[in-house]
Amino acid sequence: QVQLVESGGGLVQPGGSLRLSCAASGTGNMFTIYTMAWYRQAPGKQRELVASISSVLSTNYADSVKGRFTISRDNAKNTVYLQMNSLKPEDTAVYYCNAAWRRYDYSGQGTQVTVSA
Repeated sequence: QVQLVESGGGLVQPGGSLRLSCAASGTGNMFTIYTMAWYRQAPGKQRELVASISSVLSTNYADSVKGRFTISRDNAKNTVYLQMNSLKPEDTAVYYCNAAWRRYDYSGQGTQVTVSA
């Protein structure tokens, strides 16, 4: 069973930065084949895709975060990152890590990001 543990969330002022991490376990030596992604869900809103990175390092971003967020992965550490810069109050949400491959789909418990003065 794949387990994903997010970390790095917190309270930050508008314009600030945070780096989220997601450590995967239970993948054996197959972490590299998973498409990894970050989703977020704000209060009263649906969960939305923030960014994804494939096994061949192809990336995809939501329009709302392009140019501000960067997703990356370290396959040697079974970890995926989300560097978030120029944060805005509308980025406030619970951020979830996701791993997907064929019919397999796993999510973590989430980490809270709050952007407020």
